[in-house]
Amino acid sequence: MSATQPTQSHHILISLGSNVDRQRYTQAGITALSTHLNNIKLSSTYESEAVGFAGAPFYNLVMSAYTTLDIAEVGRLFKEIEHQNGRLKTDKKFAPRTLDIDLLTYDDVICVEPVVLPRPEIEYHAFVLEPLAELVPTIVHPNTNKSYAQLWAEFDQPEQKLWIVDLTWRVK
Repeated sequence: MSATQPTQSHHILISLGSNVDRQRYTQAGITALSTHLNNIKLSSTYESEAVGFAGAPFYNLVMSAYTTLDIAEVGRLFKEIEHQNGRLKTDKKFAPRTLDIDLLTYDDVICVEPVVLPRPEIEYHAFVLEPLAELVPTIVHPNTNKSYAQLWAEFDQPEQKLWIVDLTWRVK
């Protein structure tokens, strides 16, 4: 008889964005994620102009959650949820999208496979960094050894404009 190993829970930070039917797809993404993840907390919702292409403004937010899935399984889950919500594999990097879900961090893991962690855009996109600084200000970025609040305080904020939108999302 073998002993059963306890399943370890991992803290993950996730970015979620949409610029196509934004309220519908943002809620759909939150609902789908909440069926697979635990102890979800959400930042405020930020609206920002599209970055890298001309398009409708985005809603962006950051989620803090816990999972027993490994990094590759989390990535597959996010792609499946995006696909179920109309995102096509052929979507270009800089294009309108119904739903964009990215794993920003997985505990304090630093890796390049199966995905690059922590995600590089944490340090250069206001629509990722400001919600992180709001939601988890004291958590330290694994590469910089600075808190998200400190990274946001040092960020060139006037360069990228975003604003909080007063929306409330349902989390299961």
